[in-house]
Amino acid sequence: MPDTPFPIRYVAKNMRLDLRLIAGMVTPGATVLDIGCGDGALLAHLTAEKGADARGIEIDMAEATRAVAAGLAVIHGDADHDLASYPDGAFDYVVLSRTLQAVERPREVLRQMLRIGRRAIVSFPNFGHWLVRWQLLSTGKMPMTETWHRGWYETPNIHPCTIRDFFDLCAMDGVVVEQWLAVDEMGLKAPWRRSAWLANLFGEQALFLLRRG
Repeated sequence: MPDTPFPIRYVAKNMRLDLRLIAGMVTPGATVLDIGCGDGALLAHLTAEKGADARGIEIDMAEATRAVAAGLAVIHGDADHDLASYPDGAFDYVVLSRTLQAVERPREVLRQMLRIGRRAIVSFPNFGHWLVRWQLLSTGKMPMTETWHRGWYETPNIHPCTIRDFFDLCAMDGVVVEQWLAVDEMGLKAPWRRSAWLANLFGEQALFLLRRG
């Protein structure tokens, strides 16, 4: 078994919930581009556990440097400006995890992901969650939850959306939703996967597997 910079099974166990779910959607031996890959935990897991050819882009230079130091194929860059340089169909999967709401042009980023990848995997926090709605209604101020945990004046989240918003965008742009699910931060899924209405109300985060129509 090849040497790895850190114990992958330990990393997988302690990875963020959406990253563990994303890893489960990637087929063995796939080529993967992870946009906003952070320190590369998902890349390391996919490389060691699934034999993937996994690469990443990260806008935070410190995080990108940390990933490179761990032996991962990560470059410094951002989704809004650097995806256009990749050729069509370069990857089996292009991943955007909990970053969609922070990019300047989410619709264009999604279009580019589906151009350079056979499939796209997108996760994002759901702004339609009941606690967010309740805080807006009861206080008249921007919500503060475990998921939306920064003040409006310092948050990087400039395009928050709901699960219904994302379904509408996919329909508008002819994007096929192959799989989707909504979970809370503890990983509980049922019964929301069968009902978009319930998912939009009770799901704290959403995960979509997409392909071009």
